[in-house]
Amino acid sequence: MPADDTRTPNAPTRRSATILQVEEVGKRFGGLQALSDVSFTVQRGQIKAVIGPNGAGKTTLFNCIAGNLAPTAGKITFAGQRIDGRPAHEIARLGLARTFQNIKLFSGMSAVETVMVGRHPQTKAGFLPCLCRLPWTRREWRLSHKRALELLDLVEIADHAEKEATSLAFGQQRAVELARALATEPDLLLLDEPAAGLNMYETAELGRLIRKIRDQGVTILLVEHDMSLVMEVSDEITVLNFGQKIADDAPSAIQNHPEVIAIYLGEDDAQGT
Repeated sequence: MPADDTRTPNAPTRRSATILQVEEVGKRFGGLQALSDVSFTVQRGQIKAVIGPNGAGKTTLFNCIAGNLAPTAGKITFAGQRIDGRPAHEIARLGLARTFQNIKLFSGMSAVETVMVGRHPQTKAGFLPCLCRLPWTRREWRLSHKRALELLDLVEIADHAEKEATSLAFGQQRAVELARALATEPDLLLLDEPAAGLNMYETAELGRLIRKIRDQGVTILLVEHDMSLVMEVSDEITVLNFGQKIADDAPSAIQNHPEVIAIYLGEDDAQGT
């Protein structure tokens, strides 16, 4: 007789629910302490935002997580592996991708070719096999091309696949950059101010797209200044000020947090003077 199986359909899997853990991370540039003792976690399937005024350390934090900078203190764990201090290409291969504040596309390349560049961590062909046009490299190219078209369809610009990426409208270039990041097949996607330069309609569409990507199984961590977008899409929000974490909670709690309110009211008043 088989052993009695008391597991329920919703029993947890062996994979940890925490995909990213940032522990007491600090970053110093000479005499400037850009980050100090920053700690938070991101759970699988979440959309989590990092907000704060200009100079709060948000992009520095992203650079430390993605491997563009090495923290000077603390520990960063992604999918059970410590990644602080590891180079960006190694972290990308583990399943972490990012976009940047400023769009970084290649001139002279079509949208689909640009997205195919993001497939590099998933491919095996090097320079010599490609030069010799071996059968398996052609098969790999076809698979990468097919996946790139699927991702352009996901971000809803498949009709522009063969157009030069840098000739597209600004919002469409953002979509190409997003598709290129997704081409690495990430488990965690870091979005650095994705709404920068977008109009209200494009920002609303971006919010819908962010949720759509999360529903595809990709966890999202974003830095963003557009508070309407942040409050609409986020499950949790971490707030930084002068390189330190001052809050980490649900959007409703963040909206009513006295210190957060003081920071943003102070910033608004300063802009109005």
